[in-house]
Amino acid sequence: QVRLVESGGGLIHPGGSLRLSCAASGFSFRNSAMNWYRQAPEKEREWVAVISRDGGWTNYADSAKGRFTISRDNNNNTLYLQMNSLKPEDTAVYYCALRLGVYDYWGQGTQVTVTV
Repeated sequence: QVRLVESGGGLIHPGGSLRLSCAASGFSFRNSAMNWYRQAPEKEREWVAVISRDGGWTNYADSAKGRFTISRDNNNNTLYLQMNSLKPEDTAVYYCALRLGVYDYWGQGTQVTVTV
């Protein structure tokens, strides 16, 4: 059974940094591209970043470009999102996501709050 467990969120000031983790199990993590999404209060879920199965290529939303870095450790089945220069508009619940055919799998998310 697919299981995705996000962690590492918290309360932080603008300009600060945070590293999110996603522990994955129940599927072949090393053979799967992975994504990070986020959802702010009362807003639609927004794509943030993607990484290839071997970590060889990545891509980012414009809002994340230059500030966020997606990475993975296939030996430990873990996905990461390093977030630097955080802004109040980064406040959201962050989810790691797996696409399997036409279905997406999500964890419960981890809350990131950026505030003065």
